[in-house]
Amino acid sequence: MDVRLIKPGGVSAHAEDELPALLARDDGIVWVDIATCDPAAVTALRDAFGFHPLALRDASVRNRVPKIHPYPGHVFVILHAPHFGARGHVHYIELDQFIGARYLVTIHGPVNPAVPPDVPLRQTRDVLRRIESGRFTPASGFELSYAIVSSISRLQETLVEDVTAEVWRLEQRVTAGHLGNPEQFLEELFQARHGLLAVRTMAALGGAIYGRMVTLPRAAVPPEALHLVTDVVDQFDRVRTVADGEREYLQGVIEFYKARTDTKMTIAAERLAVIAAITLPITALSSVYGMNLIVNDKTQVPHLVAVLLLMAVMSATLLGWAKRQGWW
Repeated sequence: MDVRLIKPGGVSAHAEDELPALLARDDGIVWVDIATCDPAAVTALRDAFGFHPLALRDASVRNRVPKIHPYPGHVFVILHAPHFGARGHVHYIELDQFIGARYLVTIHGPVNPAVPPDVPLRQTRDVLRRIESGRFTPASGFELSYAIVSSISRLQETLVEDVTAEVWRLEQRVTAGHLGNPEQFLEELFQARHGLLAVRTMAALGGAIYGRMVTLPRAAVPPEALHLVTDVVDQFDRVRTVADGEREYLQGVIEFYKARTDTKMTIAAERLAVIAAITLPITALSSVYGMNLIVNDKTQVPHLVAVLLLMAVMSATLLGWAKRQGWW
């Protein structure tokens, strides 16, 4: 548990047992950042802040959907940030927040063991570096939370841009016909669609959560913080809109690929049918003369040559006719 006091003069680190004294002060913002919410952290938060037991329970387990619960004097929010793992899998990185006028508690939820341990802490550490460098000094817990959530929305937007670059490369391969292994190409298409859908879902649900926050009683969200909440809604809506547009674009690429593949299969079937029609006279004559034109010392060579020429002429005639019909 990292406990910090943020004042216009800078940020200072404090011990956990100093929390009651820090909350009693009327200067600065108290920021508590918890990497893992274990029972000891739950006890410390309950004793220092008096948070609701249900909110503390949600903060200590993994939540698969965002949530928001208003309480007198603060709001409890659960959000997710994306992280692209191996083979295109998108991990949901949970961030829980208790947002008050003079404090912010950020809790990093449990993550998949495949996710590097520093990934869940990136957004909070980026904001901390800005505070330590003097480039950012929040005036309230809502303003500090706004900086962290804005970092999450920028991450979502960056990932949409990365997937878009991959979609463009896939489209170029489709139009140029350089698909390589078809199974691998399809896997890349579906990985891109999965990434866009996952980020789009996170942004849409995040926007819905903060949209709900706008309507909360003023006892939970002070009026001076409403413009920050509204801006977060706009950020998430922008990411969702961009992801929707790129997903539709990718769907067009997939449909073009399917149409091109279906066309190739149709052409191949037509050519196989023409080949079958061309070789049909050969099959017919072979079935009639096969037993009478056995190649040995008794073979009637002139007769054999005449039959072979007849087969060639009939096949050539059928091939010419197929070309005139545009089937070959």
